[in-house]
Amino acid sequence: MQLINIGFGNLVSAQRLLAIVSPDSAPIKRLIQESRDRGMLIDATYGRKTAAVLIMDSDHVVLSALSTEKLAPRLGLKAEDFAQEE
Repeated sequence: MQLINIGFGNLVSAQRLLAIVSPDSAPIKRLIQESRDRGMLIDATYGRKTAAVLIMDSDHVVLSALSTEKLAPRLGLKAEDFAQEE
């Protein structure tokens, strides 16, 4: 089992990870609130601003203070493997 550091010593299983998304859009903000209401939200930001939202296959949503760009190399991806579109 491969574990990925998502910041502040917190680890998640790479095999259970479905997506890493930006927290800025309205649908993701709704997803975060719905997960919080259902008790399925894990806040691993330690009070800092949320930079990435990790969606797990267990229906949990994990908040991280590390950006997608910082998490990608920990998954074995290179910066060239993904392009940031705006």
